[in-house]
Amino acid sequence: MAAKSFAALSCLFAMVLLAATPSAAQKETQLRVFWHDVVSGGPNVSTVATVAEGPSSNTSATGFGSVMVIDDPLTEGPNLTSKLVGRAQGMYVSAGKDSLSLMMAMNFVFVDGAYNGSSLAILGANPAERKVREMAVVGGTGMFRFARGYCEATTRWFDANTGDATVEYNLHVRHD
Repeated sequence: MAAKSFAALSCLFAMVLLAATPSAAQKETQLRVFWHDVVSGGPNVSTVATVAEGPSSNTSATGFGSVMVIDDPLTEGPNLTSKLVGRAQGMYVSAGKDSLSLMMAMNFVFVDGAYNGSSLAILGANPAERKVREMAVVGGTGMFRFARGYCEATTRWFDANTGDATVEYNLHVRHD
């Protein structure tokens, strides 16, 4: 009986190990884009819409409870006028009561270049007061089917008066 149990455990371990190991056909892609969150500028310029607020969002130092929907430009360089390579579409929620921490749920939808027509899904906590934040890449489409990985976000520019920001995203992705 012990031999059967050992054989079964060995087989199970081998299956888990194989499932966790990337296949030879998988690719690894690293890319960098600049995310531009334009809060100011009115309805025709802004890329952010506040769609919900908690009872104390306006009095909270962190905007706790606010929900924003975004359609932010992703560019090749740090300037908003740089070449547009995609759009960050999704939402973020001010989820930190005592510190500025956002819960991000967004798709990077590529509209130009080698990744045109593909997307990456990003999900996770974004403690914005840290210099570098890490979030999960949880999926993708097109060239990024079966994507998994992570991204590192670094704020390059922030205007405290308007809320406008430019954030550098370095993505490390494994995919088919």
